[in-house]
Amino acid sequence: MASNKILVIDDSRVIRVRVKEMLPPGNFEVLEAKDGLEGLHLIRQERPNLIMLDFLLPKLSGWEVYQQIQNNADLQKIPLVLMSGRKEEVVEKIPEPFEYFEFIPKPFEQKELIGAIRSAMAKARLPRKQAPVNTAVSSPLPIAEAGSSAEIQILKEKITNMQAEIDGLKQQIGQIMLLIKQNAS
Repeated sequence: MASNKILVIDDSRVIRVRVKEMLPPGNFEVLEAKDGLEGLHLIRQERPNLIMLDFLLPKLSGWEVYQQIQNNADLQKIPLVLMSGRKEEVVEKIPEPFEYFEFIPKPFEQKELIGAIRSAMAKARLPRKQAPVNTAVSSPLPIAEAGSSAEIQILKEKITNMQAEIDGLKQQIGQIMLLIKQNAS
């Protein structure tokens, strides 16, 4: 019996089989789930050593499965590789840099897969800095719920940093629009 379990959660049978074929032979068992609900059930039941999670899934999305994992201290410790053919949908909900999991764009080659797994294993060992967040774009916490003044200061710093990023992006968009107008005329 294999001592290491890898769970591949993807609605595409082709991807599940491809991942299985790309993994180097070894002492592990590959479990498969075709939707988020089945995947979450297998995560809780089997406690895999690695989770490969598609972001766009039926029944329960990869985003919802990700949230369930992040809201459980035991499940957070499992190395996680998020997979998607549309990275923009991932970063829309989970901003980069991806600190505690690895992302791999579809389609991918064996070398990329192995690199993503290694990176996910290293990231899973990192200590968590803060409690998991339920949504990437969450409403600000009321002051009464935010906790200590240190936590409030951290939140204020994050807001300041995000505003600086937004201002930078607005400037870049303005430059792009100017360039488009110049090229159009």
